[in-house]
Amino acid sequence: MRPLAAVTTALSAALLAATLVAPPAAAQPFRTIGGRPAADTTCDGCAEWLVPHAPVRLHANSWYVGSAALTALLVTSPAGHVLLDGGLPGNVPQILANIRAAGFDPRDVKVIVNSHVHFDHAGGIAALQRATGAEVVALPWSARVLRRGITLPDDPQAAIHFDYPAVARVRTIRDGDTVRVGPLALVAHATPGHTPGGTTWTWRSCDGADCVDMVYADSQSPISADDFRFSASPAAVRGFERGLARLAALPCGVLVTPHPSASRLWERVAARDAGDTAPLRDGAACRRYAEGARTALAARLA
Repeated sequence: MRPLAAVTTALSAALLAATLVAPPAAAQPFRTIGGRPAADTTCDGCAEWLVPHAPVRLHANSWYVGSAALTALLVTSPAGHVLLDGGLPGNVPQILANIRAAGFDPRDVKVIVNSHVHFDHAGGIAALQRATGAEVVALPWSARVLRRGITLPDDPQAAIHFDYPAVARVRTIRDGDTVRVGPLALVAHATPGHTPGGTTWTWRSCDGADCVDMVYADSQSPISADDFRFSASPAAVRGFERGLARLAALPCGVLVTPHPSASRLWERVAARDAGDTAPLRDGAACRRYAEGARTALAARLA
């Protein structure tokens, strides 16, 4: 396994140049359920979400391989790897380049999983599946959306989110199931709210005897389109509250979120690289993350 120091400044510069000139993903347009089209470079936030970032080793076999503002994680083993999230279609060349820059072959990715099925986290999954040959697995609600490339009406953001390329092969799993690739074991935890199929993933990442509980916690912000009211959706609120309680109780060594800014990932990595591991390894991070979301939900319901 390559140490983080091996990802040199020169390699980072080369990666940046390569991703900036990489051809765009397939030209299939995004559309909302109402038919509104968008492109990677014109939707709100997309330009920021496409800014490249060099791969970062978070701990042992757990790598950040996404862009500067959209997370994709790679968990590696000699028997094959698991990729978590796929960003936008335009992020796909970056993700594949980052996997290679970290010293791994994208063709060794055996499974792709997802946090939630909005286009900024799942839009690239179809292309990544084609590039790697990996199996895609998801909880039932998310699997339905991935197979369509179109979100469902009970998504709080259904009216404002874009369609994306449908995923050809998706295996449905259940809440609490473990996804295994060789020695890797990633557990799916249903944490609905941001979407009905929101999924938090946990696994143990070990460097010899130094083991850390990794938590890839799904987005927990109660954002919605104008035509959706959480106060008129008691089932959605109950699901949100159950998911937050579960998230707060998880063993939490290193917290990562689909938007790294939501968990201050880059500030915490910078502190780690400066010699202070406490901000990155924070056993209370999941509880604080859930408490912040609970406060935001209460404000929406007030």
